[in-house]
Amino acid sequence: MTKSRSVTFTTDFGLADHYAGTMKGVVLGIAPAATLVDISHGVPAFNVFAGALTLGAAYRYFPAGTVHVAVVDPGVGSARRPILVEAAGQFFVGPDNGIFGEVYASSAARESEGQVRVRHVTASQFFLHPVSQTFHGRDIFARVAGHLAAGVEPAAFGDEIDDYLRMAAPPVERAADGGLRGRVLAVDHFGNVITNIRNTDVPEVAAQGVFSLEVAGRAVSRTRSSYADAAEGEVFAILGSSGYWEISANRASASELLGVGCGDEVVLRVG
Repeated sequence: MTKSRSVTFTTDFGLADHYAGTMKGVVLGIAPAATLVDISHGVPAFNVFAGALTLGAAYRYFPAGTVHVAVVDPGVGSARRPILVEAAGQFFVGPDNGIFGEVYASSAARESEGQVRVRHVTASQFFLHPVSQTFHGRDIFARVAGHLAAGVEPAAFGDEIDDYLRMAAPPVERAADGGLRGRVLAVDHFGNVITNIRNTDVPEVAAQGVFSLEVAGRAVSRTRSSYADAAEGEVFAILGSSGYWEISANRASASELLGVGCGDEVVLRVG
């Protein structure tokens, strides 16, 4: 008998409604021995970028064979495809809208994690019928996750595709003056402003330590290695645990202090 797998959930459903719990019930109805883990149900509504970042920061710490369900799906009911991804020895189920962009990017960067395989989920015998136009999390994604957790092979769900949407986050661009132009990907619970500029984009910052990160008309030129290194209320830049540069404030919300939100432009200049 196949040992049931762990199943995680990353959504923008919140906790006030039944949606997250209903999806868990669907999984348990198929794989009652599955271990269920909430990564987050607090992704900002409709923010696929933030969902991709949340899942990308967490998935690699789960054991091989884990099934990750990610549903931040403003296109539910449209022609966007349901997909099943195999990467890093794990499985990912959700919409083809970029929610797995961080998984694709990080898996490609680490040869030890092997090939990324993506399938268009078309095997409707695994769906809950009738399929709602507004709750594919319950009727498609949770059902597929449950069957995966129970041991159904990935090939049973559909054929491989190569035209899937690869990136959720906007690319970092080189500005005319040599700086890097990026965007705010997300603002976390503490008000940390997470940009799409990775440490690997600017290795010279670590070497020189002299830079300016401009956002909302403000220039942030201090870096700190921890929150406690800053004075209370001080705004500074810090390399976050997911490898992105963030703007933070000690015991305060940098987002509120600067008036910054998702999608705002940031420019990093070195020297």
